[in-house]
Amino acid sequence: MELERDGEGRETGHYFVTIGEGRRLAQLLRVRRRQIKKADLIRCVLDTEHDAHEISLAENVIRSSMHPADEFEAFALLHNEKGMAADDIAARFGVTPAVVKERLKLAAVSPALMAVYREGGLSLEQVMAFTLTDDHARQQEVWQGLGWDKGADAIRRALTEGQVDAGDRRGRFVGADAYVAAGGVITRDLFDDENGGYFADPALLDRLVLAKLEQEAQAVRAEGWVWVTVTPEYDFRATSTMRRVYPSEPELSTKAQRKLEKLAAEYDELEALAENEELTEAMQARVSQLETEMEAVKGQPVYDTADIAAGGAFVSLGYEGGVRVERGFIRKEDEAAMAGRGEPETDGASEGRESIASLPEKLVAQLTAHRTAVLREAVAQRPDIAFIAVVHAFAASTFYVGSRISCLDISARTVYLSGYVAGMDESPQARACGDRQAELAKALPAYVQDLWDALLGFTQEQLMRLLAHCAALTVDAVVRPGASSPQPLKHAEALSQAVSLDMTAHWQPTATNYLGQVTKAVIVEAVREGVSEEAAAQLADLKKPAMAEAAERLLADKGWLPQVLRLPQRQVGDAMAA
Repeated sequence: MELERDGEGRETGHYFVTIGEGRRLAQLLRVRRRQIKKADLIRCVLDTEHDAHEISLAENVIRSSMHPADEFEAFALLHNEKGMAADDIAARFGVTPAVVKERLKLAAVSPALMAVYREGGLSLEQVMAFTLTDDHARQQEVWQGLGWDKGADAIRRALTEGQVDAGDRRGRFVGADAYVAAGGVITRDLFDDENGGYFADPALLDRLVLAKLEQEAQAVRAEGWVWVTVTPEYDFRATSTMRRVYPSEPELSTKAQRKLEKLAAEYDELEALAENEELTEAMQARVSQLETEMEAVKGQPVYDTADIAAGGAFVSLGYEGGVRVERGFIRKEDEAAMAGRGEPETDGASEGRESIASLPEKLVAQLTAHRTAVLREAVAQRPDIAFIAVVHAFAASTFYVGSRISCLDISARTVYLSGYVAGMDESPQARACGDRQAELAKALPAYVQDLWDALLGFTQEQLMRLLAHCAALTVDAVVRPGASSPQPLKHAEALSQAVSLDMTAHWQPTATNYLGQVTKAVIVEAVREGVSEEAAAQLADLKKPAMAEAAERLLADKGWLPQVLRLPQRQVGDAMAA
C-alpha cells in the first residue's frame, strides 16, 4: 500500500492500494456477508521506499503466469473441495462469476485430454468444444476417432451426432423453453449463447412439433374447413389429385373504391418521380404509408363459403421455422358437395347431342373427321389462336385436376420430385414455383368450363407466362435406373444450355446430398479436382464419414460439380454465348 498525501505533501491518513485490489474487494464482500467484522484487522504491507507504479508493473509483468489448466484445476479445488461458491471465488480473484463458471466447466474435461492441452497438443478452443459433454470416456473416444481435422467444429459435430442444432427450424418452432419444460436436454459448450446448443432428444422434439402444429390447426379448423391435415412436411404429391381453389379480393363499396383510387394516384405520382430523381426520406415514408393504407382498404382475400364447406387445408412446418398453412384443397370424394355449382350446359350443346344421337355412329365419325381436317387448317392459319389453344390445354391439366376439356390431344403432366430428394418441396425453387402457381391461379376462373373465354381476354405476356409455368412443371430430366431412351436426357442437356443453367449457383456437395453416398475414391478425386492434390492427399487415411465431412468443408464455395450436373464441355461456350 502507498500513503496518500494532500497538495502540500502532508499525510491524509488514507492509503492507495498499489497491488491487491481484488483481495481488498473480497474482504469487503466477506464483511457484507457477515463472515468477518468490519473492524477486523487485515494484514497489509506499507511500502514507502519504492515507486508505486513500478511495484504494480512488476507484479503484472515480471511474474510467471500460471498455465490455464492449473487455473482451471485451482478453481475446481476451491469449489469442489473447499465448498466455495462461484461468487466468492470471483471476488477473491478479481474476476466475474461467469468467468469462474467457465473455468469450472473446463476443469471437468477429461484429465487425459487436459494433459494433452498442457503439452500443447490441444488449443483452448478445442478444450472448450469438449465441454459439450461431461462424459470423459466419450470425450476421449471422439478425440481418438478424429482424422486429420481435429478442429473445434469437428469435435462439436462428433459429440452432437444425432442431435438437433438449436438453429434447426424444428428447434426454432418449438423453442428451447418449451423443449426443456417437456423434459428435453440441451447440450451447450462455452461458445453457445442462451439460444444456442443442441437438442439432445430428436424424438421428443418431433412430438412437440406435431403437438404445437395441432394447436395452430385449431384456428384453421375454426374457419369452417371440412378437414385439416397436420403434417410436419408439406407434400406437394399428396395434393396432386386434389383440385385447389383460391381466395378472391373482397368487393369494395363505392366509397372504398374512390379512396383506393385516390391513394393509388398519389402512389403512382411518387413512383413516377422516383424514376427521375431520388426521393426524400419524407417521400419514401409516404410511399410506405400509401402501400399500407391501400392494403388496408383492399382487405384480405376471402374464400367462397361454398369452397370452405367442401374443402380442406394442410398445416405444416414452414421452411423458416414458422407455421405453413395451405388452404383450398377439394378432394375427389368431396366434389359431390359442390355439385351443381358449375355452369349449366347451354341449350345449343344439348340440341347438338340430340341431333348426333339421331345419326348412325359411323356417319357421325365421318362428318366430324371432315370438320376436324378443316379446323386443323384454320388453326394453322391463326398462330395466335393456336397459341391460346395450347395454353388452354396445358392450363386445364395443370390447374384443374382431372379435367380433359381441350380438343387438342395434348396435356401437361406435372412431374413431382419429392420422391427422389427428401425436403425437395421446401427448397427455394419449389417454394418459388408454389408461389407462382398461386399467383397465376388467382387470374383463372373457378371452373374449367370458363377457362377458354378467360384466356381469350389475356394479353400475350400473360399467356406466355402461364404457358412457361405449365411447361416448366412437366420438365423431367431425372435419370432413372433402366431408362430405355437417351433422347429425352439429350434434350434436357440442350434445354439446360438454352436457358444458361448454372448449377453452381444452386447446389454444392455436402456429406448428405453427395459425398456420403459415394465411395472414398470418388470423394478423394472430387477434392483433387475441386481443390488441390495436396488437399486430396490429406484425406487418404480418414474413415468414410470423417472424409465426407472434411471434403464438404474443403469444397465449400469452390464451384465444383459432379459430372452428372455439368453441361457438356464441348457446348459450354455455345450456351454462354446464348
